[in-house]
Amino acid sequence: MSTYQQVPQPADIPEPLPSAGTGRIFSRPVLAWASWDWGSAAFNAVMTTFVFTVYLTSEAFGGEERASQVLGWGLAGAGLLIALLAPVTGQRSDSGGRRKLWLGVNSLIVAVLTALCFFVFPSPGMLILGVALIAAANIFFEFAGVNYNAMLTQISTPATIGRVSGFGWAMGYVGGIVALVVVLVVFIQPVVDWAGASSENGLNIRLVAVFSALWFAAFALPVMFAVPEVPRRARAAQLGFLASYGLLVRRVRTIYRESPHTIYFLLASAIFRDGLAAVFTFGGILAAGAFGFSASMVIVFAIAANVIAAVGAVVGGFLDDRIGPKRVIIGALVGLLVAGSAILLLGTATYSFFGMQWTSDTTFWVFGLLLTLFVGPAQASSRAYLARLAPVGDEGELFGLYATTGRAVSFLAPTLFALCIGLFGSQLYGVIGILVVLLAGLLVLLPVKPPAQVTRAVVPEA
Repeated sequence: MSTYQQVPQPADIPEPLPSAGTGRIFSRPVLAWASWDWGSAAFNAVMTTFVFTVYLTSEAFGGEERASQVLGWGLAGAGLLIALLAPVTGQRSDSGGRRKLWLGVNSLIVAVLTALCFFVFPSPGMLILGVALIAAANIFFEFAGVNYNAMLTQISTPATIGRVSGFGWAMGYVGGIVALVVVLVVFIQPVVDWAGASSENGLNIRLVAVFSALWFAAFALPVMFAVPEVPRRARAAQLGFLASYGLLVRRVRTIYRESPHTIYFLLASAIFRDGLAAVFTFGGILAAGAFGFSASMVIVFAIAANVIAAVGAVVGGFLDDRIGPKRVIIGALVGLLVAGSAILLLGTATYSFFGMQWTSDTTFWVFGLLLTLFVGPAQASSRAYLARLAPVGDEGELFGLYATTGRAVSFLAPTLFALCIGLFGSQLYGVIGILVVLLAGLLVLLPVKPPAQVTRAVVPEA
């Protein structure tokens, strides 16, 4: 039996939104919702982590160090725009009864921007275009993620929210495995010789971008038919865009007054989630640049990493419903710090243990995979934590704040990653920046109360 208990809520909380939640993990609404996560892996795993950004930070674009720094600054700029816009876009999709609509629109924009990466040829002059497309796609992907995360309470129950959230993340990782296998056997190391597998002018990698766009678009469709749209609230929906910021401020004040630890968690999660994102964003880059993995070996590592991450997300989801999300997050962050420190300390040197050789490849395989084991539980439980406290009907706005607080500090990991490379002259030392962010997030999280001890706020309609 679960030991997790939510504190009694005020009697004047509005009725729940139209829901497809049944309490069953493998229900049609949950599977359709998780299909979006499955499809999004083509952007997360293939484009931003293991294939396209590795291509974009190769010598063909002006040198690994310079390209990595440009990518870091580009993602930091995207984070700033997300921080400014995400909560209001979430609020307006809630109040306008267009949560599902905007999930579809933003997903389509991500797919189009991803497809346009086909035109990024391997040349230093194309670096800015490639970074601009990836950065812009990240912006709209985050907007889509706000609406997607807000649906969590519609397709789960209080007793299953942790497992459903973990299942969604796991589906994303498994989708990443399948997408990466397709990329490997069709474009990188093709089992059938065909023109699209040619590496001349980066054709095979550019075609991977087109494949990723189609993959994401196809698997984003089921949720549009299986989860009901939220009702329109006329008063809030009539507000102009700028006036929505005034309503946002009033609601944040109310949440802080009635449920301050919700705000504290937003701040803490903002920091550690930036570190979590950096693990995957820069993982493939480090494998290729610092540890000398070939493009095919990066993808093989990525497949293994996604298997481990999926297992971690599922196990973390079950633990979440039993012991609460805070304990899961703390355990995951500690594991990440240990694994990341081992990568940094062992580095690319070769060691001899009892007559056996421990190479740099071994270091990255062992501790790199250990990193991925802990990322999923921290991500899934963070989402489930906030969903438990989201004001009924305003989940999109709160997850918009979730994106904003995250992106408000999203310059931290990319900036520290880039600065450490610049200071020490090696990609490996970018790990220091990521570890600093994860440690800071853990320290800020420690005094925050778990959701079982926090009362859900009731916010003004307009």
